[in-house]
Amino acid sequence: MKRIQILLFALLIAAGMNAQTLNVVIGEVTYAIPAEDAGDMIYSDATTLTILNKVYTLADIDSMYVDASDVDENAVNVVYNGSTSAVRVDGRIAQYLTVTASGADVSIAQSDDLATELTYNLSGTSTDGSFYMSGSYKATVALNGLTLTNADGAPIDIQNGKRINLELVDGTTSSLTDCSSGSQKACFVCKGHLEVDGSGTLNIAGNTKHAMWVKEYVQLKKGAGTINITSAQNDGINCQMYYQQNGGTVTISGVGDDGIQCDVKDDDDDEDNTGEVIMKGGTLNITVTATAAKGLKSEGSMTFNDGKSTPVVNITTTGGGEWDDDDSETKASSCISSDANITIDAGTFTLKSTGAGGKGIKADSLLTINGGTISVTTTGSIYMYGNYSSQNLDNVDSKYYSSPKGIKVKGNVVINDGTITVATSGTNGEGIESKSEMYVNGGTIEISAYDDCLNSSSHMYLNGGKIYCTAEDNDGIDSNGNLYLAGSTVVAYGTSAPECGLDANEEDNYSLYFTGGVVVGVGGSQSSLPSNSSSTQAYVTYSGSVSNGTTLLLRNGSTDILAFTMGRSYSSGGGMRAPGGGNQPGGGSSGSMNMVISSPNLTKGTSYTLYSGASVSGDSWHGLYASPTVSSTGSTLSTLTAALYSSSSRR
Repeated sequence: MKRIQILLFALLIAAGMNAQTLNVVIGEVTYAIPAEDAGDMIYSDATTLTILNKVYTLADIDSMYVDASDVDENAVNVVYNGSTSAVRVDGRIAQYLTVTASGADVSIAQSDDLATELTYNLSGTSTDGSFYMSGSYKATVALNGLTLTNADGAPIDIQNGKRINLELVDGTTSSLTDCSSGSQKACFVCKGHLEVDGSGTLNIAGNTKHAMWVKEYVQLKKGAGTINITSAQNDGINCQMYYQQNGGTVTISGVGDDGIQCDVKDDDDDEDNTGEVIMKGGTLNITVTATAAKGLKSEGSMTFNDGKSTPVVNITTTGGGEWDDDDSETKASSCISSDANITIDAGTFTLKSTGAGGKGIKADSLLTINGGTISVTTTGSIYMYGNYSSQNLDNVDSKYYSSPKGIKVKGNVVINDGTITVATSGTNGEGIESKSEMYVNGGTIEISAYDDCLNSSSHMYLNGGKIYCTAEDNDGIDSNGNLYLAGSTVVAYGTSAPECGLDANEEDNYSLYFTGGVVVGVGGSQSSLPSNSSSTQAYVTYSGSVSNGTTLLLRNGSTDILAFTMGRSYSSGGGMRAPGGGNQPGGGSSGSMNMVISSPNLTKGTSYTLYSGASVSGDSWHGLYASPTVSSTGSTLSTLTAALYSSSSRR
């Protein structure tokens, strides 16, 4: 009874003093109650004390004291110190919380009656601690220089299904590490929507499954700081609904599967449940090494646009291909992979894939590029499954192999603007491939590829922009439908016969159509020249041997049509074509160079002189001078007559 009287006396004093705080200590938890807010304190049956609707059992109270400390409103502060923790709770919201602290393991359950957002401030260090929080109202979790390792599970496990604001406190670095075995989904677990803000740094090492798992969406705000994921047995970040980055820097490496994977949430009809990736700013640095792993993977569409800062994406994949039993086909790594559409409006992309069958960008539907700077490099060769590796590709179903591609799209490709550079060096490596139609309406495209540089399974429309293609082992530009050249500036090199600089599918009666632009196509052969009156711009062709560095000039009298400096050598002994066979397309045919030139300045039926060894100056595009300044014509090479179309213009 004496103890109780002393406690009550302390309460009365606290209530009568200004800027005083009553501290009720139960184990490692301190409930801090501002005296001016304490109100009526009810002492009942010599067993309980009720303050602000929070019932305290007297037998549980270790101490009570009054001091002049401030109380952070609507906040819970957790400080870890080795094997212990100190939890300080704003007493005004204590009635809504069930707080358990055992050593460095802290568990907090929010009541469903809570209608105020609380902030959980976490700091300090523990090598065997955890923070668990559940509830049904949104909350903020602030990491303020926290270093937390959990030897049994996830160091942070948030089972609150609402919006969680993860604040990385400015100027601080926090680090999380989970155990190497356990049932946790990740090192950092969040059941709700995760929004990241604050300019601090968070390091995450996942040792059991994912590094970060979020059941709903992840959004990095414009002011977000840095998240470094240094290890994970599975994905670096695994989330559902959508992933959106408006700012901040995310760096992911050392993962056993995808860098970031975003899926559609099962059994959820929320309008935000799209499985999308949306990047409006910030930086992504991702390196993945696992077989068939993806750097950035979405079940829904991807959009990259310019919000408040231009997004920067740097992704490298090194893993090879594998057979996928679920889909009964081979799979390979990709830097960026979407099961739906990809739209790039802005951003700087540096994408590199070194594994067999690897790809820079892969979209299962439409790819639209409206801007940005995109650099893609693949160095891996073709991946072939099992015993098929010893067979010629012509005899193998495509599901048993995966070819490296700079950009592969199952739907249409539409390029309206931007700067795109692609280099593929492995066997069967294509530059940009569309399994449907391809449209180039603007921008700058430069491709160096082992196989075709541009390839479409249906028609291809080159309406604008600048396009440079050089293929080591196939066509420069290959359309399996008609190839419409309607306004682009094009320089395209194919290898020796039967490959072409410009190729349409003549076997199915498709052809080239010249209606605009300035075009030079060079290869060992030239198939599919215009064959009907829909081709309205004249062209000339030339066959012969020309050495690298030689400048050709096309002239009519004193009028210069264009000049072109060769970037490769071709000769009647086989040109640039390496002997084929095995998996190399086209066989080992040889022949001289075949060149086709089309320009708005050509007129049907007019004769033009082609000179070799000219000296010219002016603006050029990979050796193409559309308006040259000529100081010397060189020697006469041939006289060419311009044509519009011919029903017999086949190779």
